[in-house]
Amino acid sequence: MAQHVRDLMTRNPVALTPDTPVREAARAMRDQGIGDVLVVEGDRVRGIVTDRDIVVRGLADRDDLSGCRLADVCSDRLVTATPDEDVDVAVTRMREHAVRRIAVVEGGRPVGVLSLGDAAVEKDSLSGLADISAARDNN
Repeated sequence: MAQHVRDLMTRNPVALTPDTPVREAARAMRDQGIGDVLVVEGDRVRGIVTDRDIVVRGLADRDDLSGCRLADVCSDRLVTATPDEDVDVAVTRMREHAVRRIAVVEGGRPVGVLSLGDAAVEKDSLSGLADISAARDNN
């Protein structure tokens, strides 16, 4: 039986506006034990920012992050899935676009995030990625 994205996704994603300071997003990631936040305008998803985006697009290019906003580091290639989509189809899309996390949207509105780790824990619980994804946060 096919498994749906809604069965594996993290619900109630942290969603912030493009003008949110990067530091605020980093704090949200730390406090929630997550590696991404969705970037939304109104009730529509505009993009996703990961902890890696903050380092590679933020810290690597700036000496001072005080003026850096999520719009400055947001991934411009948004890959999405729907809650009722087959997990294998969503994972294939992640592979095709070389992304580790995708926004889950329903009617354009964010309802969750699906990560490769989420899929690994469910699909191959004995894999190294599943072990790492299921481990407690180290912060």
